[in-house]
Amino acid sequence: MADYFLIAHGNNTPQVQALMDNVEEKMHEAGFPVKRIEGNRNSSWVLLDFGDVVVHVFDREDRLFYDLERIWSDGRQIFPEDLEN
Repeated sequence: MADYFLIAHGNNTPQVQALMDNVEEKMHEAGFPVKRIEGNRNSSWVLLDFGDVVVHVFDREDRLFYDLERIWSDGRQIFPEDLEN
């Protein structure tokens, strides 16, 4: 169970790794240490579980293939500007 589900992608493996590292670092700084990571530094899809927030970081091809936006289309989409208030 999670309250928020974030989907992102990088264009290549180094970008996926950089996104993963940055999300983990920023969430830790905000007081949300990662509870579990599925995938590894060489994976084309990494899941970072922060409890109430689950982050999926894909390479471009896998994001298109798995199409989580379609699978989770019943969920409400929230944009960053919606969270600021």
